[in-house]
Amino acid sequence: MTRSSEDQRIRRLRPAKRSLDAWRPIGVQLEEERNADGELATSLTIFLTGRECPFTCVFCDLWQYTLDGPTPAGAIPAQIERAFEDLGEPPAGGTIKLYNASSFFDDKAVPRSDWPAIADLLRPFSQVVVECHPRLVSDSCGEFAEQLEGRLEVAMGLETIHPEALPRLNKRVTLGAFERAASLLSSVGVGIRSFVLVGTPFVPEIETVEWAVRSVNYAHQHGSRVVSLIPLRGGNGEMERLAKVGAFCPPTVKRLEEALDGALLLDQGVVLADLWDAESLEGCPDCRGARIDRIDRLNRFGGSQPPVACPVCDPPE
Repeated sequence: MTRSSEDQRIRRLRPAKRSLDAWRPIGVQLEEERNADGELATSLTIFLTGRECPFTCVFCDLWQYTLDGPTPAGAIPAQIERAFEDLGEPPAGGTIKLYNASSFFDDKAVPRSDWPAIADLLRPFSQVVVECHPRLVSDSCGEFAEQLEGRLEVAMGLETIHPEALPRLNKRVTLGAFERAASLLSSVGVGIRSFVLVGTPFVPEIETVEWAVRSVNYAHQHGSRVVSLIPLRGGNGEMERLAKVGAFCPPTVKRLEEALDGALLLDQGVVLADLWDAESLEGCPDCRGARIDRIDRLNRFGGSQPPVACPVCDPPE
């Protein structure tokens, strides 16, 4: 993919990339998470090392966990095997998520020749989740799904449906492209998971929660049974530049909680809030810990959890 002038400008602001081993996963995470049926189940996430995404989103910080060149053939199966060895005994019957900070169906990120070995390693799992840019979703998704014992779910970044913000994210995707990808996945029996941003650049801070909830609603309407809310962070250079010009305001813990509450009120599917690195989110010192705990309970059990009472954030009238 040819780099646009905007791509080049964003990339020049990035700090140095980390040095990575193509034959070792970046990390492994084992947790309990509600699945598409709303049931609490064991979920294993392997953060894979692979080729950098060809797209250059203004908000992305995942590029630092990627390789400069194509992923070597055989590296992804080797990383999965290494993750299983580190765990001792991989849990059977639950969900496994293979997140490679790019697109699973980019052949330079996950070589197609590795699919049979990957599918064989994933036989113990009832559900397999991979991530992919909507523009790279194709018939190959169904072909990979046929090789699996469990059901395939593809996670796509919807990000936002805000009409002005979405085209300015430099993601090179439209709602039409998202709808096309979702329709294709549904037609071949592949599940859909969506990522929605909280604190989206170019969305006024006061409208952050509203547009996050509206975006979750859109994702559900187009087949997403699971939606993950992602609070945006700085650290890639471009987000700091946008903050200086007033185009980005880092979301607080309270804003993330409000977005999750609003999305759950839709009662259309499973909604989860990403709590990775939640301690870095800004928040009231009197209640941020309690709000993070409440978000965690909402993630695991859904429904309604008692609100956090904070005289500083919610003073009595």
